[in-house]
Formats: sequence, structure tokens, C-alpha cells
Amino acid sequence: MKYTVSIEIALPRERAVQLLADPAHMPKWLRGLVLHEPLSGVHGQVGTKSRVVMQMGQRTFEGTETITRREPPDLHGIPKASVVHFDREIVGDGMWSAVRDRLAEAGPETTLWVSENEYRFGSMLMRLVGLLMPGAFRKQSREHMQDFKAFAEEGKDVREAKG
Repeated sequence: MKYTVSIEIALPRERAVQLLADPAHMPKWLRGLVLHEPLSGVHGQVGTKSRVVMQMGQRTFEGTETITRREPPDLHGIPKASVVHFDREIVGDGMWSAVRDRLAEAGPETTLWVSENEYRFGSMLMRLVGLLMPGAFRKQSREHMQDFKAFAEEGKDVREAKG
């Protein structure tokens, strides 16, 4: 299963990328995040493996995330015409996914974030979920992007949301 979602963020690209890459901010916008801890390497750097635990309603997902691409490696002084690439793979019980994020300048104070997502399911149960509920995956990706936008633009923290 593959899909692409995108969103515009009213911040300069370099600032948006720095906020997105900072692990201290992840709990503020990544709804359902229980744990994100590096097992090897440095957070956000290519080759780093991290343990990720997410809570979605009554379900808990645990997997291993591997950073497969980050360009440029230094997120300060990014040339104007450059597109920032941040790719990762996540492997969990019965599932593999790849996320390819691209952040580009949409204007002097605006960033376009495009996220390509791919899922492969190993277990029969996960294949069935992917077949019957493909929109749920797209919806969750879009919600994460909207939560990041609200955090980056307005300082909203998902942990303080009601309901």
C-alpha cells in the first residue's frame, strides 16, 4: 500500500526542519508517542536505529525505526533551492513501512512538506487491516502532519488537547 500526503507550514523551511528533527519536540506533536529511544547511533542521523512505541486507542505498536536518508546532514544554512530529505523505515510485528519526507520552500516564510508512505504487511491479520482500512493509515499520517503544523505555527501541544 502506498500513498502521499502533504501540508504547507507557515514557517521558513529551515526552522520547520529544525523543529521536526528535534527529538525533544516529538511528544508535543506526535500523537500517541509513548517512547522513541535510540538503540544505536545519534537521533536523526543516517543509520540510527531507534525503538518506537505508539499507543493508538487500545492498541500498542512497537517497532524499530532506521534512518535511511537525511540530506543535508546539517540543518543550518541550508541553500535556498535545496529540498530537505528525511527517510526512515519502521519494522514491527507483521509490518514494514517506509516514510520519505521532502521539505521544500513554498515561499520565503512557507514550507511544503510532502510525505510518501509505503506499507508492506507480513501477517494475514495486518494484510486484512491494510485491505479493509487503507484510509486509516492515510488519515493517521495526515493527523500527524496537522499536529506538527499546529505545534510549529501556534505552539499547540497534543498532550494538552481535550478528548
